Order: sequence, then C-alpha cells, then structure tokens
Amino acid sequence: MMPFDQLFPLLLQGTWESLYMTFASTFFSYLLGLPLGIALVVTEKDGLMPNRPINAVLNVLVNILRSAPFLILIMALTDVTRAVMGTSLGSSAIVFPLVIAAFPYVGRLVEGSIREVEGGIVEAMKSMGARPMQIILKAYLPEAMPSLIIGAALATTTILGYSAMAGIVGGGGLGAIAINYGYYKYQYEMMYICLALLILLVQVIQKIGNLIARKVDKRR
Repeated sequence: MMPFDQLFPLLLQGTWESLYMTFASTFFSYLLGLPLGIALVVTEKDGLMPNRPINAVLNVLVNILRSAPFLILIMALTDVTRAVMGTSLGSSAIVFPLVIAAFPYVGRLVEGSIREVEGGIVEAMKSMGARPMQIILKAYLPEAMPSLIIGAALATTTILGYSAMAGIVGGGGLGAIAINYGYYKYQYEMMYICLALLILLVQVIQKIGNLIARKVDKRR
C-alpha cells in the first residue's frame, strides 16, 4: 500500500476524473435523450403527433444501443472515438462512448416519466386548442419533473458505473485506479477504497436527486 501522501492526491484526482466523466456524459446524454424520450411518446399511435415509421425507427435505435454491453460497445467505438475526440484514451475521450451508451437509456427514462403524466391534463389542454409543443412544455415536462429528476439521478449513477468500467480500456477515474493500482498490482486495499468511494458517490447523488424531486413535487 502506497504512503498516504501519495495515496490521497491519487484518489482525489481519480474522484475528480470520475465526476467529470459522469457529469459531462450525463449532460450530453440528456441533450440527446430528453428529446428522444419525448419523441418516443408523441409519435406513438395515440400520441400528440402520431408517426408510426419514425416511432418504429426510434424504438429500434434505442433497443439496439441498449442491448450492447458497455465494454463491448466502448471497444467497438474505439476508431470512432479516436476520430471524434482525437484519442481513445483518457477521461475526456471516454465521454463520447459513455454518451453513446447512456443516451438511449436516458430516452427510456424520459419516456417512462412522461407516460406518468395524467391524460386528463393533456386532454384539457387539447380542448383549449393548445399546440403539441405547448403541451410538451406546459404539461408533460412540468408535471413529470419530479420523476424526471429521480430518473436523472438514476442515470447519473448508472453512468458513474459505466465510467468505472471504462478504466479497463484506458479511461481515467476511480475505476482506472482500482484496476491499475489494485487489481494488476495485487494491492486489493486500493480496490476496496475505490469501491467505497464509488458507493459513497452513488449515495450522495441519489440523495441529492431525491431531495430536489421532493422540492419540485407540486403534489406534496
């Protein structure tokens, strides 16, 4: 086990890299996943803008990407990641495959949250002549906000887990420390420390998400 004066900066750097990968990936995943989830709902048969071909294509895309195991996907995207990011190694480069893996999952979370909105609210707005975009902005998103926030916390913790797995293929963060300093060098204490830190981060993120969701829940 390395001395504390070397261990602490290493773990601090690893924690920062894990948080950077996680929140950057979550941000870009929601840029893609939020409109994707909305589109999945509004283009279905009984949606605001029914469009069976588009809905079918979106569902196939989501199902294919969600079916791919993350480690295999990240390896398959190595050349694409290198072309887009300039390199396939390091914390910044790993953000790209993390987004590709996560945004379909985010889309499904958003879809599920919007489906929880009471149909009566939507029908009332339709009867008043509201346009689809008005219904999305003034009914779907506000009414689904608590569920969306809880889903965002869940997505963030899932992406944190993905980022830890990325350590085995050249990503940074606590996952890389656990693998390179713990597993490969038989310093299993390092693995346990990194595992404990990852569990702590998950608990903190989930707790914050739940608190915010309760704050914005108008039903309480």
